[in-house]
Amino acid sequence: MRNGKRFVLIGNPVGQSLSPQMHNGAYRELGIDARFEALCVTDLEAALRELRESGVKGIAVTIPFKKAILPYLDEVAGDALAVGAVNTVCCEDGRWVGHNTDGPGLARDLHEWTDLRGKTVTVLGTGGAARAAVYAAILQGGRPVVAGRSESGREALAAAFGCTSCSPGDLGRIEAGCLINATPVGMVPDVKNTPVDAVLLARIPRVVDLVYRPLRTRLLREAEAAGCSVRSGVGMFVNQGAEQIRLWTGLDAPRETMRRIVEEELGNDETN
Repeated sequence: MRNGKRFVLIGNPVGQSLSPQMHNGAYRELGIDARFEALCVTDLEAALRELRESGVKGIAVTIPFKKAILPYLDEVAGDALAVGAVNTVCCEDGRWVGHNTDGPGLARDLHEWTDLRGKTVTVLGTGGAARAAVYAAILQGGRPVVAGRSESGREALAAAFGCTSCSPGDLGRIEAGCLINATPVGMVPDVKNTPVDAVLLARIPRVVDLVYRPLRTRLLREAEAAGCSVRSGVGMFVNQGAEQIRLWTGLDAPRETMRRIVEEELGNDETN
């Protein structure tokens, strides 16, 4: 066993996150003397100062700090530069290096599921998750189209990756091979809503919802009913966490154990 290492998730809110259960289960299986905890942060600068002083070994970053943390880092790795956001910080020898495991995590999940080479991939949203989804689609050879309500937001995201954009009202005109929901629409407690009109789904063969709580969102249920092949956000969530563990410990994470923990937790949700 290694001396106790501390890893934390910072965000606001964090109460809904399954990262502590998933990470701590993985550390137990790997035989690592480590703990992972979630911290709800209101003052980012003060929280990071305390974490530096405490000697934390790794930080997972979630909404709303994936971009805000950038000025506090000593270095930003290429994956985070490409996505434009940080969800993982490696803290070694006083240096904090920011990474992004969301994009590669989703790319791995997409690769294991289907072939997107040459296919149009509609990405709903303009935030950090959407940036990761666009990056993942490009890594898999897809041609992303950014669909967002904010004209300036979707155009800025599309320009950052050299792709095209459209308004949600134009979704019906796109011959997409895959649709990825990278918005929080449909997430607990907003489970009755969906980001896409059901009548549009019959024209889309593949639908991914990065929301994983609930496990079967309204979007995925309606997509299945329309004959689409569907994918939840669990794979991306597990993969990004596994890559965090590799970056922090140098060990291959037990992905199947992590997936089982997440799916068991989700299965216990009253919303599923």
